[in-house]
Amino acid sequence: MRPMLNTSKKRHRLRIVIPAYPAFNIYSRIAKLTTALGPVSVASAARELEGWDVEVLDENNLGRYGPRGPVAGADHERLQEQRPADVVGFYGGLTSTIPRLYEVARFYKQKGVPTIAGGQHFVEENITEALSSGIDYVVKGEAEETIKELLLAVAEDRPADEIPGVAFLRNGRIVSTPAGEPITDFDRLPLPDFSLVRYARIKIYPVGRIRGCGMDCEFCTVKGRPRCASPERLLEHISRLVETVGARQFFIVDDLFGQQRDETLRLCEMLYEYQKEIGRRLRITVQIRLDKARDTELLHAMRRAGINTVAIGFESPIEEELRAMNKHIRAEDMLALVRTFRKNGFLIHGMFIFGYPMDGNADFLMPVEQRVKHFRRFIRKARIDTVQVLLAVPLPGTELRHRLAEEGRIYPTRVLGWEYYDGSFPLFEPDAPLSSDELQRSAKQIMGHFYRFRYMFFVALNILSFPSILFFLHNLHEGWARWHRSWRNYLIRFGGWITIRQWTVQVDRDGFARKLDEAKKQVAQRFAKGRHSGGEMIRSAITTVLPRPAARTSDSTTPDGTSRR
Repeated sequence: MRPMLNTSKKRHRLRIVIPAYPAFNIYSRIAKLTTALGPVSVASAARELEGWDVEVLDENNLGRYGPRGPVAGADHERLQEQRPADVVGFYGGLTSTIPRLYEVARFYKQKGVPTIAGGQHFVEENITEALSSGIDYVVKGEAEETIKELLLAVAEDRPADEIPGVAFLRNGRIVSTPAGEPITDFDRLPLPDFSLVRYARIKIYPVGRIRGCGMDCEFCTVKGRPRCASPERLLEHISRLVETVGARQFFIVDDLFGQQRDETLRLCEMLYEYQKEIGRRLRITVQIRLDKARDTELLHAMRRAGINTVAIGFESPIEEELRAMNKHIRAEDMLALVRTFRKNGFLIHGMFIFGYPMDGNADFLMPVEQRVKHFRRFIRKARIDTVQVLLAVPLPGTELRHRLAEEGRIYPTRVLGWEYYDGSFPLFEPDAPLSSDELQRSAKQIMGHFYRFRYMFFVALNILSFPSILFFLHNLHEGWARWHRSWRNYLIRFGGWITIRQWTVQVDRDGFARKLDEAKKQVAQRFAKGRHSGGEMIRSAITTVLPRPAARTSDSTTPDGTSRR
């Protein structure tokens, strides 16, 4: 039976929920300053439908007035009393939020409200999981166009068989329609409207121009040939936010800033001219490949455009791990390249993966102590401003997950559930001679050495040294930049120490160590059985790790689909 709307209502409300993180983690602080771009884009498209009101509820950023639940997230019971939603959509872009997503979806489903979910988590067998966890419809891939067709079908009580890229249940069986074509004409879409995000206090606005990434990293969910909007469209989005809400800080979410080099240079020049015209300097962060440091013209254009921070996926300073990730760069080149970014005045955020699992045929052994030394030495020599060192996450749909599942190494999700898929927890049997406990402890050790309590005193000393800027009367801009960089970094490093302490308390309270022991026992038992049953070991490992798909009708297709951050 299909979920239906109250046809007596003159207007309907779509509420899109961004689920709360499962616990305090490294993203908790920044989440209170920003939101996700994808749900806002989908909501802005849905608002074009006549007779529909649309709102986005970010449970990680409820601002001052958002109704808070007893434990975490929003109070949806109160929301339904105050402002009933007729259809609720869910953002599944972060796998660690999926348990909360299902919890809220079941709440609405019990009240007879149709539920829709989309995002990178919902690929392959996870579509089956969603449809048995409170979700009525799963949208595969991009949803700006699909959401309008689906809302009309629900409102008119029509079947969704003709809508591209959706999956749903019929008589207990999955119906999955073929995926639609990726969006290439972005000018057909409305600009994302952040006024739809109810309650949130946004300081850093996510914007984007390019979808897809051709680098094909084994661990990443963002794939496919890049599809680009015009620089004019991105400038219009940024300028609208500056002129309507006074926005100053932006994060360009494109996975590789600098793709389409000529258009990127043109965008940078347009941003420079716009800031010159309004007499206001913006602060922009981008994600970029390390080898773009060789393009001096691009770096100069970026600095003129107000891009002051670059987030770089170094991943690892260990050559063998870089090859396993399909990273097309040598470790020995990375130091010289990152120094070029720093020389050009960029703040550098370095992203690393500790203990990346090698292919089963690889002959590579390195003790954990030596790995830690490699990471700490590289971070110190590179003089990176801020770092995040996480563990590899076998996200749904990635080549990494498929490989580790075939090797029987992934810990069963019924023991270590999706809530642990945020990069802070070991989720599979690591390479010898490492242990899962060492992985987690070592990543924390590297972060703990970088973010330390002592930087509180450095902050105070830096404030006292402010008059030293007078030595730069010939170039006050350079003097201020040097002082501010040190003050900013010391403050962030002290704040990072607080974050790590709070995270540690949460992990101890959660009892993760006990769950990890149970997960390791189950994997060990599978391997023991595999010695006697040969090929059955792999099949049983995959069955344990992955939910069993429900039966499908003959006209159904296997759920596949693309993902987008």
